[in-house]
Amino acid sequence: MGNNSSHKRTKVPKQARKEKPPDVDTARRKQLFFSHLKRKKPSAKIVLLFPLDKEQQLAEAGGGTEPPGAEPVAAGRGGARTVASVSRSRGVRRPPSLGRVAVVVDQGSGFTKAGFAGEDQPRLVLKSSSLVPSWDRPVLPGALGCELAGGVARAHPIKHGVVVDWEALEGLWERLLVGGLRVCPEQWPVLVSDSPSAPPAGRERVAELLFEALAVPACHLASTALLALSSTGAFSGLAVEAGAGVCHATPIYAGHSWHEATFRLDVAGSTLSRYLRDLLVAACPELRLQALPRKAVTQLKKRCCYVSLDFEGDLHNPARHQPASFCLGNGGSVCLSSERFRCPEPIFQPSLLGQAEPGLPTMAFRALQRVPATLRTRLANTVVLAGGSTLFPGFPERLEMELQAQCRRHGYGAMQPRLVAKPGRGTAVWTGGSMVASLRSFQCRWMTRAMYQECGSRLVHEVFN
Repeated sequence: MGNNSSHKRTKVPKQARKEKPPDVDTARRKQLFFSHLKRKKPSAKIVLLFPLDKEQQLAEAGGGTEPPGAEPVAAGRGGARTVASVSRSRGVRRPPSLGRVAVVVDQGSGFTKAGFAGEDQPRLVLKSSSLVPSWDRPVLPGALGCELAGGVARAHPIKHGVVVDWEALEGLWERLLVGGLRVCPEQWPVLVSDSPSAPPAGRERVAELLFEALAVPACHLASTALLALSSTGAFSGLAVEAGAGVCHATPIYAGHSWHEATFRLDVAGSTLSRYLRDLLVAACPELRLQALPRKAVTQLKKRCCYVSLDFEGDLHNPARHQPASFCLGNGGSVCLSSERFRCPEPIFQPSLLGQAEPGLPTMAFRALQRVPATLRTRLANTVVLAGGSTLFPGFPERLEMELQAQCRRHGYGAMQPRLVAKPGRGTAVWTGGSMVASLRSFQCRWMTRAMYQECGSRLVHEVFN
């Protein structure tokens, strides 16, 4: 995707050239990344990736009006209909400036975040699940990726970090790109996050969906662990992720994931929400609690719960409990006592849920043990936290304390793990993708449509780590 003198550079409209770049954090780590960018004068590499024709330039200068002859979108998603055809019939906007390199999508089990490379925050944060109309496809009891909640079927395309429903995932991306960001997918390269423990065949399916259904000009698949690490300006360290569906501990060295040293735990945010509901019902078995909406339980968890630094001591000493009341939308209230610190504890002790898996601190220590001895101290000096389930008060302190205790217990006293817990770590994966995709040095790492047509989806194993 290098420069080609035989191609004429596309003239960028004056309006687009005058567009100011988004505000950039003054922190040192983002200065290092964004100092490589020249937003007012993008390189020819980016221009050749998705060239604009004269009609597009006129539409762009005129505010991206709806193309003539556009037809309304029919209800439902009709079989082989592609998102590219939908985008032309919905009056989506054209890229306002070639300085925006790509669309960045962080697909998670609970929420999917999307926005433009080079920006500090995602434009959209949507639930990964979606309602399934009865006329779209029938939902059978026990169908993979679907569940019935209140008599309404919901499709969950991603469970525990792994895609289980590709049709629902296509619909999710359609809502994000065409309906949400209002872009033409065939004009924008897309960077998509990928779970460190996802099966390799899943990457091929993602590439097929991007090129066949969305008709993107180029794509890149990046490990969530690498993107989380990149959000702090580091390319070597240990990424510890705790999201809605899965937790991971992944060593990264020089920008490459250590797959054989990656560990996963299926106890995460969604599991904790169900556990909190059980704790509340056990403490106050009233019908109003049993009918408490899932959204209210999630709000309870986020606003009231915290991680104890001495779980056994706090549990057996009622004087240490810190009761808190939470007002419900129907005018009632819920009082929490020990449930506040008991809710997040299964991430550290899965045995509380009857599971034999080790907790997150043990997983993180085993990940460090798996890497060569010459690299352990270096990786332990940068343990990056990422994901919404790491935002509990006390979470970083508890993890660092237990990780250091594991090192001492196993004879690694000289290794002192140091945690990096940024306030915005809930969106660290998306932020890392935004920063990486903005680098000029990254532009040669796209998998283009021509490469896909020549070699097929199997090329993802060679192009991406």
